[in-house]
Amino acid sequence: MSEQETLGLAEEFAHYRRTVLDKVEVPGPAAVRRTVRGRNRRRWGATATTALALFGGSAIGYAAMNGPDHQPGPVDPTPSISVSPTPDSSTSPTPGPSVTTGGPTSVVPDGRISRAQLLDASVTLPAWRAGRDCPTSGVRLSGDNVREGVNWLLTLDHGDVDGDGAVETVALVQCVFGTGGSMQVVAFDRDEQGKVVTLGRVVMTTIDKPQWLFALDVVADGTVRVQVGDIAPGGGWSADWSQRQWRSYRWKGDAFAQVSGPTSFGPNPNLADVSVTTGDLVLRTADDGSRTGTATVRIRNRGTGPVARVGVRLAVPETVRADVDGWELCPGAHGDVGTITCSVRQLAAGEEIRLDLDFRVLEGITLSTDKADVEVQPWDGKGDVLPDVKRTDNLVQMKLIYG
Repeated sequence: MSEQETLGLAEEFAHYRRTVLDKVEVPGPAAVRRTVRGRNRRRWGATATTALALFGGSAIGYAAMNGPDHQPGPVDPTPSISVSPTPDSSTSPTPGPSVTTGGPTSVVPDGRISRAQLLDASVTLPAWRAGRDCPTSGVRLSGDNVREGVNWLLTLDHGDVDGDGAVETVALVQCVFGTGGSMQVVAFDRDEQGKVVTLGRVVMTTIDKPQWLFALDVVADGTVRVQVGDIAPGGGWSADWSQRQWRSYRWKGDAFAQVSGPTSFGPNPNLADVSVTTGDLVLRTADDGSRTGTATVRIRNRGTGPVARVGVRLAVPETVRADVDGWELCPGAHGDVGTITCSVRQLAAGEEIRLDLDFRVLEGITLSTDKADVEVQPWDGKGDVLPDVKRTDNLVQMKLIYG
């Protein structure tokens, strides 16, 4: 690796740490659009042997909220995402009331509510999690999540979900707070005076799982299908890495209950757990007057699945250089800048790799510090950073000692 390439990569790493390490946030307005609609992902490098790990505290923060438990049911196959088109009030006027089979004078209010009509109505939402949350009474839904403390209408669909012979409206709503936001699917209807009323909540995100709702679809028999994800995008986590499931819900007279689809998630293969430990670097005087020493770095995969690559960062003083031996498993590390970065091979679940790395300090050089950070970061097979479930054991300090 040339000096110019090494300096460029070090600059990229420094920019990442300035913008990400100090403040890790879960998805906000822009992040939601980028992750869910654009599915952008952070790239670390072009190839595994030369890409440098962009380290930092990209631990995931999730702003999901508790929801009701549902009884398990048979599993449905997972189709592609299906979000119903949003009707517009100018093209989809509200039809006249439907008549039930209960008698000639029994009239069922029509609950087909367009997006514009729902945004214009004052509605009541099922409660969000207790604490700092969005309002639920007298709510005016927002067409955009431009500010916090609002309930954002993402999408909606229509169907006879309660079996009364008239159509109702089912909407996906997000509570926008800071850069987070819980989500819930809510069914709306109209009363006899034509006022928009809340039928009930279909499903919502929770602190555990699901932490994200991707899509909804009301089918012909009134079943509400919702695509749920185990982990919310944001904070370095791509929406592509969230496991998705379609779950189906039916109205049971006073509430919605899950009737089919999975009821739990298995282990997410994109979650990693790597750790690092290191010994002291003892520098002793060599025959040529320089000081040399060997530091042992151990990297372990504590997760349940393999990790394609592990990035290694050694923030030694720039006068401490990678020497001859021990760097075969950490290619691309030779350079004269202070931060030495490289990547090591795939680690199987439970596997540990030991690196005995030689360093050298030229004659007459005095070290500016007696400590050096050693940090690791898991990558996937494409070179993307994988969030680590336990960031506290990804960074240690190595002591620099004159022997």
